[in-house]
Amino acid sequence: MSGNAGMRTDVRDRPVSYSPGRRTALVMCGTGAHGAYHAGVLRAIQEAGVKIDLVAGQGIGAGAAALAAIDGSVRLWEPNGLWRSRGAQNLYTWKPLLRAAGWIAVLLAGVLLVPLLVLAAGALVYAVGFLLTLLGLDAGAAVIASCSAWLQSAFAGDELPLIVPRLAMVIVAALAIVAGGGTLVARWRRPIKRRSAGGWWWELAGAPFDASGARAAFADLVWQLIRGAASARRPASTVVGRRYAEVLAENVGQPGFRELLTLATDLDARRDMVVALLREPYRHDFLAPRPGRDRRAEVLDVAGIGRDHAVDIMAAALTPPVACEPALVAFSVDSFWRGETHRLCDRPAAIARLLEEVAAAGVAQVVIVTAVALSSQPHRLNPPRLDPRHRLGDFVVAAEAAALRDALETARRDFTSIYLVSPTHNATGPFDFGGVYDEASDRRQSLDELVERGYEDAYRQFIEPIVGASGEQLARSDTGELRLGF
Repeated sequence: MSGNAGMRTDVRDRPVSYSPGRRTALVMCGTGAHGAYHAGVLRAIQEAGVKIDLVAGQGIGAGAAALAAIDGSVRLWEPNGLWRSRGAQNLYTWKPLLRAAGWIAVLLAGVLLVPLLVLAAGALVYAVGFLLTLLGLDAGAAVIASCSAWLQSAFAGDELPLIVPRLAMVIVAALAIVAGGGTLVARWRRPIKRRSAGGWWWELAGAPFDASGARAAFADLVWQLIRGAASARRPASTVVGRRYAEVLAENVGQPGFRELLTLATDLDARRDMVVALLREPYRHDFLAPRPGRDRRAEVLDVAGIGRDHAVDIMAAALTPPVACEPALVAFSVDSFWRGETHRLCDRPAAIARLLEEVAAAGVAQVVIVTAVALSSQPHRLNPPRLDPRHRLGDFVVAAEAAALRDALETARRDFTSIYLVSPTHNATGPFDFGGVYDEASDRRQSLDELVERGYEDAYRQFIEPIVGASGEQLARSDTGELRLGF
């Protein structure tokens, strides 16, 4: 199976052509910076006018799906959009407490290095004076004498031996205050009913990254789309979720609006939590009881009881596990969980479960989008980067690739046809928001380039060879962009 030409599978193991008459889903999976690739694919899908009935997402794809469902995907790829702006670098950052402690530690190290730097400078000056003396110049002796006097003065009792320890003690005290004070503030700000147990130091040494930037960025984009002409600030997530559900429910099926399905993992319930807004009759069948599974415990119907939680679950899906603190979701009192507050986050290898739910929504053909390159070649073992961000990124990429391969094999029985859009090579990891140097091409690649790659891959792998080959007429508009005529 290769993503180069788009994937087409069938329960009878024969190719099946694309048909706009079939119920079609666009499924986006990935983590962090890989959302830039989703943005490029969404741009191509919108330009070409490809009919999509349902958008589904996991991880960063949940944010793209939430925007695409309400005709807002342009906010991802436009010139000032999320993935083309410098704001993308602030989506996932080190925790503020760790950043402050890190800078103070750097300052402490600099102060402690001052005596060594003074000695190094003195040695250099002494070497210059010695060289001048060898050359027979009188200035050499003067330089050596001045250097000796300067070193003696610097290391006198009232100079470096006194100043450096005092500065070091002040910095150590500042570090202790920042660490202790930051930990107390973090605990105080956490809701009472979900306060953590254990040593206070885990507030500092626990989850190192902060996903609040990503959650806020996508919530702001959703609010900008649904607030209308009002300039009010973004309210609480439940208010945004309720308004989002109303707008989507009123307009689903209209041009640009699509059904929605997103997924996150509930750490307290130990199950995946699905948010869905579907049209009838698909909604009734999707919510119907299943043997051995209580759908009320794992599905939030955005058109019903789950109307307040569309944005909450999106925020949880944007939260990588372990590396970030889980998102806290307070369920409504009339839900299955009776007002409990649960911890939710992403599950990077959840593509199989997502496809299962998409199939349950009555989808016949599915387009899967991933920025993970599935093709593997021998003798391409690049040196691993050992910082925590890239250690986590390597694991996420490997988990998503393995899970997607398994999901594609088992999904044959659920869909008439499956199409895959993915890069043949992608050096950008899930947390490379500032770009990355690619050894294969010997140049630096940016998120803007990843957006363009998604756009090109969507045309090359799906729109032109599959949609175009199905009998749809490809034509160019006056602006030179490819359009699909139906």
